Amino acid sequence: MAGMSQEQMAEGMKGWGVWAESCGEGLVDMGTPLAGGLQLSSEGSSPSGQEVTGYSVIQAENMAAAEAMMQGHPHLGMAASCTIEIHEALPLPGM
Repeated sequence: MAGMSQEQMAEGMKGWGVWAESCGEGLVDMGTPLAGGLQLSSEGSSPSGQEVTGYSVIQAENMAAAEAMMQGHPHLGMAASCTIEIHEALPLPGM
């Protein structure tokens, strides 16, 4: 969205608002765009090779329900190469 006017950005975000509304209470955290990641190891850090561009936190009964919530997400309509990954949050062992 770099270089876009406020009006253009607002127009571009309309799809996210529609998607968020369709998720209802299942959308726990709308999230935010991401950039400039680091990959850390015991030897130090380097720029991340992953192209993670944002995140959202949803709550669903199961993975099928989570997948259904992603239908109509505007990111999937941006380009054929755009993807969404869904990961389950697991409880910490012993907690």
